[in-house]
Amino acid sequence: MIRYFTGGESHGKGLIAIIEGLPADLFIDPNVINSYLSKRQTGYGRGKRMSIEKDQVDILSGVRGGYTIGSPVTLYVENKDWQNWKDIMDTRHSVPKRVVTMPRPGHADLAGGIKYNHHDLRNVLERSSARETAVRTAVGAIAKLLLMNLSIELYNYVVSIGNVIINPDVLPSITLGNNYLKKLNKIAASDEYMMNMPDTVASKRAVRLIEDSKKKGNTLGGAFEIRATNVPVGLGSYSQWDRKLDGRLAGALMSIQAIKGVEIGDGVANSGRYGSEVHDEIFFSAKKGFYRKTNRAGGIEGGVTNGEEVIIRAYMKPISTLYTPLHSVDVLSKAPVHATVERSDICAVPAASVVGEAVTAIELTNAIMEKFGGDTIMELKRNYNSYISYITKY
Repeated sequence: MIRYFTGGESHGKGLIAIIEGLPADLFIDPNVINSYLSKRQTGYGRGKRMSIEKDQVDILSGVRGGYTIGSPVTLYVENKDWQNWKDIMDTRHSVPKRVVTMPRPGHADLAGGIKYNHHDLRNVLERSSARETAVRTAVGAIAKLLLMNLSIELYNYVVSIGNVIINPDVLPSITLGNNYLKKLNKIAASDEYMMNMPDTVASKRAVRLIEDSKKKGNTLGGAFEIRATNVPVGLGSYSQWDRKLDGRLAGALMSIQAIKGVEIGDGVANSGRYGSEVHDEIFFSAKKGFYRKTNRAGGIEGGVTNGEEVIIRAYMKPISTLYTPLHSVDVLSKAPVHATVERSDICAVPAASVVGEAVTAIELTNAIMEKFGGDTIMELKRNYNSYISYITKY
């Protein structure tokens, strides 16, 4: 199993992650990790901080000569903005500066303050901030490198921003695995706003909507999809509730700040259909083995992957920091106030799609290591290939 922990505050010195359980001899290219960190910072509607932070990973342990050595891998991502906050975030002195007492509706500020008895809500917002996802993205990039050794690929795209939704007619063309990867990369390269929407008309409309929201001091949410191709049958389990892979994936995605809903496959639409319209019929041929002509289940049945493409959609609420703040109450005086305003984004859905892919990769890697084990990449691949051979003969 892969375990990882993160640490660090939004305006502290930096963010760290410690990953335990990676097999030895996995090649780790920092440039690949940094490319994912860079993607996480893109998308029209991001805040001014993105012009300060140029996230780069520093690998502190567990890698030698470019390859994992079997011991815990430690990652560090520096917060360059800490230079502007070091007096406020100093770990050595308890001198409160810039005390925050006006909680934001929709954020962890008030609930976290009550839970930990903090009357300076900066102690809450610093850790609950989505800045933490930078180092989780780095962990996910390493998970993706492991999955690529088994020819498992992941990709993501934005489905909607606010009330702007991509044309559903583009969706059939994005079930082509690696072919779609090429299409998506081409679209991303041609889109100066980097909205990660496979529909250039919708992308332009989303930019206009973000501009309008910015003028009004408002924020926007949306939805994104994660797809994983070449995932084998049998990851996860139906035998215990906490081993069901769809539950684990949903939990991982819900752990991303501002994600309020997750569906697997056509989960939401299927709830209003007849069973005959929902379930993916099973066929067999000597060439393909068992296969489906549809994939409404999103590649998971009974908590177990069924060999089809894994499809997950996550829904992100609008960000809680509004530049036209909502009504709140001061936690010290109990007087009615307007919520505090922290520097923030107008829309972060394209960035969240990158984080979503990262946490999906981590959970799939967990399921892979749980089923196939192996202290080295060679051993893992040997176990995996043996299982694939068994599947073709079942």
